Amino acid sequence: MGGFMGVAARKECRNDLFYGVDYHSHLGTARAGMATYDAEDAKFCRSIHSLESSYFRTKFEKELPKFIGHIGVGVISDTDPQPIVINSHLGKFAIVSVAYVTNMAQLERELLEKGVHFGELSQGRTNQTELLALLINEGRTFEEGIAHLFDKIEGSASILLLTPDSVIAARDRLGRTPIAIGHKEGAYAFASESTAFPNLGYEHVRDLGPGEVVRITPDGAETLTPPGEDMQICSFLWVYYGFPTSTYEGRNVEEARFASGFEMGRTDDTEVDCACGIPDSGVGMALGYAAGHGVPYKRCISKYTPTWPRSFTPGEQSMRNLVAKMKLVPNRAMLRGQRALFCDDSIVRGTQLNDNVADLYANGAKEVHMRIACPPLIYGCRYIGFTSSKSDMELLTRRIIGDLEGDPDRNLDRYATTGTPEYNTLVEKIRERFGLTSLKFNPLETLIDSIGLPAEKICTYCFNGKGCKVCSRK
Repeated sequence: MGGFMGVAARKECRNDLFYGVDYHSHLGTARAGMATYDAEDAKFCRSIHSLESSYFRTKFEKELPKFIGHIGVGVISDTDPQPIVINSHLGKFAIVSVAYVTNMAQLERELLEKGVHFGELSQGRTNQTELLALLINEGRTFEEGIAHLFDKIEGSASILLLTPDSVIAARDRLGRTPIAIGHKEGAYAFASESTAFPNLGYEHVRDLGPGEVVRITPDGAETLTPPGEDMQICSFLWVYYGFPTSTYEGRNVEEARFASGFEMGRTDDTEVDCACGIPDSGVGMALGYAAGHGVPYKRCISKYTPTWPRSFTPGEQSMRNLVAKMKLVPNRAMLRGQRALFCDDSIVRGTQLNDNVADLYANGAKEVHMRIACPPLIYGCRYIGFTSSKSDMELLTRRIIGDLEGDPDRNLDRYATTGTPEYNTLVEKIRERFGLTSLKFNPLETLIDSIGLPAEKICTYCFNGKGCKVCSRK
């Protein structure tokens, strides 16, 4: 996914920017970048590093003194190198994005036919963030260019622009990804995660609305384009992506996870001895389940945080599987003889879960029950890329449906509907595959209720394949 931070301050912004970007490290593992504007020398200071074998702080800490200036932007990215620095009729600016553009090839052709050329390539492909900048350049103003960008792209894009005197933020037209505004004495900031604000002294003022464009300076925030009415914010912000202390649209991540677990625990008649969360995103749900079910919460499995605070992304699948296995350590003393129930955020490909369940039994668990925070993932994500891959067949559910139906695309509505014979068969096949004592997924209604927003404002495409009325215009 990715996350970004932008700061406009009366004094040097490098520390707020550095630590603020670092608070987005859970959102990306590929690359990171920072840029500031040095008004005295009238130039941008920029740096980009790979994060595939290290952390953000270790890559940027030594060069921090070079980031001179009172305004800046930074990003943690799972896509292309950024920030991109552009010189155009709009003036000089740097751009960072959290985006997933699905019609890149079409947009490339259209721009090339107009005589527009691309300067940044990533792994032989057009840099997505540069393409967004070139679309903005087709407007007469930043506001007009951003509106043009939103009209042209399919997928989603939230962006920050660093100009010589301000930072401009534009939230995705349907608000699929968030942008929060923070304020403290002498400074304003934008962040994907409100978690970035408290320790830097910022108060979370509000969130940008869908499609809203806001400009900040050290002295204030000004709306350039008002928000739209329609929203389709990604439900996986609360299920998986979000840090527990972050809040989107007024709903805290940990509150939502606890609420979904509590409801599942309250309504579940399965007899178990304890509940445990698969670190990290399953912990909040498991605490809620334990409270709702009336059983103790136990740390039967823990993440080895000294060297595995998060998973890097090795290029080879076998190495990724090894990383996923090595970071989680079962606790034999807590597991021995227990009917243990585990909560996790989702099941995507199923590679990690297979090893985890085997380890739990090997370390003495009498029974292993699994509860999943969201419904089964039936469709690859079209909008932010959570479940995107080369093929929907990388999803465990679609492979099983293919085995059952002889066609992985047959009867998907039935498999996506909780309680149908097809749905029950799918869940049972997943349970059998992993050797679980029992397996249950939260129904979509429980997930939506736990988030607490109107259903029409939440994107649930990956569960039911149904977009909102706005999405159907594409």
